Amino acid sequence: MTGFARSEGATDTCTWGWEAKSVNGKGLDVRLRYPRGFDFIDAASRERVTKRFKRGNVSLNLDINWTTPQSSVVLNEDVLAQVLLAVKKIQDTVADVQPPSVDGILALRGVLEQRDEDFSADDVKALEEALLVGLDQLLDQLSEGRDAEGARMGGVLHDQLATIERLSEEACALAALQPDAIRQRLAKQIAALSDDLGDIDPDRVAQEAAIIMTKADVREELDRLVAHIAAARDLLAEDGPVGRRLDFLCQEFNREANTLCSKSSDTELTRVGLELKATIEQFREQVQNIE
Repeated sequence: MTGFARSEGATDTCTWGWEAKSVNGKGLDVRLRYPRGFDFIDAASRERVTKRFKRGNVSLNLDINWTTPQSSVVLNEDVLAQVLLAVKKIQDTVADVQPPSVDGILALRGVLEQRDEDFSADDVKALEEALLVGLDQLLDQLSEGRDAEGARMGGVLHDQLATIERLSEEACALAALQPDAIRQRLAKQIAALSDDLGDIDPDRVAQEAAIIMTKADVREELDRLVAHIAAARDLLAEDGPVGRRLDFLCQEFNREANTLCSKSSDTELTRVGLELKATIEQFREQVQNIE
C-alpha cells in the first residue's frame, strides 16, 4: 500500500518533523533515518510501525532543528600555557623573533575546543516522549491514507472477481457440451480404426473412452473456481489484513485455470481459459498492493 504523511512539533530545545512514505511490498520492511545521537528512538519507532502494518516498504525520516546552542567554545588553558611557554623559549633562544599574534595562537590546534552541550536524562526523556507522540500522529495519517487507497482498490478487485466469475460461467456452459462432443469424436475415431485394424475389443475401447473423457472433464476445476471466488469475496469483506491470504488464493486460481486450459480440446474453451488466466494475473498483481 502506498501513502505519505508528515507531522511536526517543537520542544523547549528544538523543532522536529517526521515524514513517512509507504510503497508496495510482499512483506514489511521498515527503514528509519534520524540524526546522529538519536539511536534511542530506533527500537520504539520500529515497534510502533510493526504493530500498525503487516505489508509494505515503510520509510521514516526524522529531522531536528535545534533552537538552543548545542555546542560551545572553551579555552583549553593547559594547552595555552604550554604554547606560551614554548613561545618564550623560542624568544629566549632566537633574537629578534616577532611575538605571535593572538589570533595565531588561538588558531593552534587544541587551544580552543568545541564541546557539545550535555542534556539531562529528563531532557532526553521529554524529547523522546514528544517524538513518539508525533510518530503516532504520523502513523495515524499514513494508516488513513493506506485505508483510503485500500477502499479504492477493493472496488477494482471486486470488478476483477466479477470478470473471473463471468468467464467461469462461460467455461461451464461450454464444458457442459464436452461429454457429447468427446463421445462423438471417439465414435468417429473408433469407426476409422475398425476399418483399418479390423475387430477391436469393445471392452478395451470402453476403458480407453472412459479414461479420455475423465481427463477432459473440467467440471471439477470449474467447481473449485466458484469456491475460490466465494472465498476471495469473504476475505475482501474482512476488516483485518488479508493480502497474504489473497496472495495464496491467487495461486489456487492459477492452478485451476492452468488445468482447465491443459484439459481443453475445444478452441472456444481454450480461449475462455486463456482470458481467465489473464484476468487472474491482473487480480494477483493488485493483491500485491494490499495489506
